[in-house]
Amino acid sequence: MRKALRGFLSLAVLIGTVSATGASAGAATAAEPAAVRTAVSDSGTSTDIKDRILAIPGMSLIEEKPYAGYRYFVLNYTQPIDHRHPSKGTFKQRITLLHKDTSRPTVFYTSGYNVSTNPSRSEPTRIIDGNQVSLEYRFFTPSRPAPADWSKLDIWQAASDQHRVFTALKRIYSKNWLTTGGSKGGMTATYFERFYPKDMDGVVAYVAPNDVVNKEDSAYDRFFAEVGTKECRDRLQGVQREALVRREPLEQKYQQYAADNGYTFTTVGTLDKAYEAVVMDYVWAYWQYSLLADCDSIPADAKSATDQAIWDSIDSISGFSAYADQGLANYTPYYYQAGTQLGSPDIKQPWLGKLSRYGYQPPRNFVPSSIPMRFQPSVMRDVDTWVKHHASHMLYVYGENDPWGAERFRLGTGARDSYVFTVAGGNHGSNVAGLAPAENAKATAAILRWAGVAPAAVQADPAKAKPLAKFDARLDKKDLTTEHRLGTRRP
Repeated sequence: MRKALRGFLSLAVLIGTVSATGASAGAATAAEPAAVRTAVSDSGTSTDIKDRILAIPGMSLIEEKPYAGYRYFVLNYTQPIDHRHPSKGTFKQRITLLHKDTSRPTVFYTSGYNVSTNPSRSEPTRIIDGNQVSLEYRFFTPSRPAPADWSKLDIWQAASDQHRVFTALKRIYSKNWLTTGGSKGGMTATYFERFYPKDMDGVVAYVAPNDVVNKEDSAYDRFFAEVGTKECRDRLQGVQREALVRREPLEQKYQQYAADNGYTFTTVGTLDKAYEAVVMDYVWAYWQYSLLADCDSIPADAKSATDQAIWDSIDSISGFSAYADQGLANYTPYYYQAGTQLGSPDIKQPWLGKLSRYGYQPPRNFVPSSIPMRFQPSVMRDVDTWVKHHASHMLYVYGENDPWGAERFRLGTGARDSYVFTVAGGNHGSNVAGLAPAENAKATAAILRWAGVAPAAVQADPAKAKPLAKFDARLDKKDLTTEHRLGTRRP
């Protein structure tokens, strides 16, 4: 939903991650024998893991990339366009598989957006020292049917994609499975559990928004009135206000910027609308991806700041490419879902007075007009009710200063062995490692327990819980939300 701070969210789902000093080589060396051993089929014939995977009907190899201690595959899997009517066409959906050993548990990860084709581990994968299957969300290119019937992009169809992948791979990876994701990926993990509650042994959902009533967004307004400190809020509001006061000279700069980069604005309509959408995202994007300590980088006296200083601050946090056609194109599936099922915030930002011409623009403005959209208000209510009454083995982690957490999943009396934790001062990159020590241990112990790999010492005393795999600077440097940090207004 909202943008990427260029280099910042390398902190993101990794706030508080432990130091990598000297650990990378050790982790790879320790894991290598298990990853390179061959599997044995039911007939007793030695079979390479790649051959076993490619024997699955509909599975094909794009490439295999070497990584010490693992096998890493980029794959295509043939899926029905419509799971209710499988005979009505198929498409190829990208999958990656970080294979460690079939005797280890498996984490099913999705960002809810595109899939990265470079080896990486989500936090739960490191905690349980397991395999990881990562799935590209349907309709994110190249995992898009052609022609695209957008009515087949909904949370049930996407959950059914995951169910088919799980069913196919469970025959090979027979140990426990967890599903995880950050932001829209955390939402995706929740929806998967709601529709297929018997598939997974646990859910670890990071910073997952939960917009139950799309037209009621006062929680966000209360959040922005209190987040951080007054000094920091004043700085941010001052820069945002000046960007609208100086609309004329800064839009001239924007026109040149667009010309230099070949940007167009057909989808949103005009450069003026795109400019204001970027500016209106500024305060939200700051708190989503920055920390209170970063407020020193915001001009203290916006009225006396140069035009360039205002431009640079807005661009570094919101990104002036976000609402150009070229910035929107890859995220059409997200905006479509926000405008049909997921919902989206509409915040007031009273400090701007009457400077805004368009208000907080809705998702409809960011989807090509040729794609029909109709909002379904019952979908999120159904999921929210299910989580409150049926959550089992579900863990939610939020950041105290993350605006998306203002509307979050909450557990009801029907929840069993499930938790909601908050990282103090955390942003949209909050994770288990950033929790206070007692909650960190409790969450880690739950993940190990659900995966079926909790050591005896942890079973006896959850306070002793810690990740089973050592930190690997290459595998673990990516957080759960980096795949979609190239624009704003996205979770």
